[in-house]
Amino acid sequence: MRKTITTEGRCLSIETGIAEPDATTIVERKGLGHPDTLADHLAERLSRAYSHHTVQQFGAVLHHNFDKLALLGGASEVRYGAGRMTAPVRVLVNGRAAPMCGGEKIPVEEIVEAEVRAFFAERLPEVSDHLDITFNVTSNSSPGAVLTGDAVPDRTRWFNPRSVDDLRERRVRLSNDTSLGTGWAPENAFESFVRELVNHFSGESDFTLSHAWCGSDVKLMGYWDGDQADVVLCVPQKSRHVDSRAEYVRNAETVLAECHRMAGLRFPGAPARFRLNARDVPEKDELYLTHTGSSIESGDEGVVGRGNRVNGLITPLRPMNLEGANGKNPVYHVGKLYNIAAQRLAQRLYEATNGHAEVHLVSTTGQRLDQPWRILVRLSSPDIEVDKVQALVAETLEGFPALTDELVSDGIVLS
Repeated sequence: MRKTITTEGRCLSIETGIAEPDATTIVERKGLGHPDTLADHLAERLSRAYSHHTVQQFGAVLHHNFDKLALLGGASEVRYGAGRMTAPVRVLVNGRAAPMCGGEKIPVEEIVEAEVRAFFAERLPEVSDHLDITFNVTSNSSPGAVLTGDAVPDRTRWFNPRSVDDLRERRVRLSNDTSLGTGWAPENAFESFVRELVNHFSGESDFTLSHAWCGSDVKLMGYWDGDQADVVLCVPQKSRHVDSRAEYVRNAETVLAECHRMAGLRFPGAPARFRLNARDVPEKDELYLTHTGSSIESGDEGVVGRGNRVNGLITPLRPMNLEGANGKNPVYHVGKLYNIAAQRLAQRLYEATNGHAEVHLVSTTGQRLDQPWRILVRLSSPDIEVDKVQALVAETLEGFPALTDELVSDGIVLS
């Protein structure tokens, strides 16, 4: 059944009784040291640092976006028991940021450089002294600033405001783009297992704390047919903690044993196959052995938007879009806000209906942020309370100012 409701500038379509997702699951997740994850998380860190500064100095988040950031891999030499960087990792800081407000300069490059170096010191300390930072940050206005006579178009002041009163969003928040946000819930057990397993080997866990050789550039591709799991997993080892080929092989066996242990807890009785570092050729010493624990040390690249979606997974059999949310302005960029809002709304609808929920928020550039052009809610439950769905949608769309505050205050971790 489909019901379409138009109210307060919003066009809401509700579909009920849709089919539950099939058990077949393909899911990918990239760990904390993967170059794409590094690019995503660094871009978001730059946005937050810039936002913190401008809120503290001027009382508002000034215009900026760092969502086109890219990392170009360096070079390294790896030996059993040793390793070193031989060429730096290049950090291309691409984007825009207001360089001043009301005549007061904003130290954009100083903020960015300090955050880049602090980020790598925390995430990949072996790289922190081997960085080449390139700034491609402008304050150019978006298209649409047509000159007529001597008047200065308002649009040209967006990245060079005389005061925060020149920020249009102080009066009304308008969508910056025609785009969409997508969310769904719930995760199935295999999707949750993939998240758990990657975090176990990539982040701070009992396993990584007790196995110093475990690197963070973990990547997993998993397939579940409803009865059994088939997983391809990459887990690097850090060379200074691995003294020989035999030790590398033993460590790999430890990882595989841990995979089977965790799968046994999640899926007791279900067959699970794990392939680790499938490109390894041990007899030729071609191994996933790294100096830093990440392939960013040796030629790999990372680009914002190529990694995990806002929900932390890459799920081609689920609805999703390709927006790079990290680094976007947290005030009015729909590529960030709509994806977070859609995911949260889908979770609430799942909890309210006890069935599968999908949410798609579609914006039109220049229109009110809280009035998407189209809202599509798809629910597996055949019987719903339309008024309750409407109320949850309205509550979500009215919550963008609070969502901005949450993003700026580090309350949300993307991917």
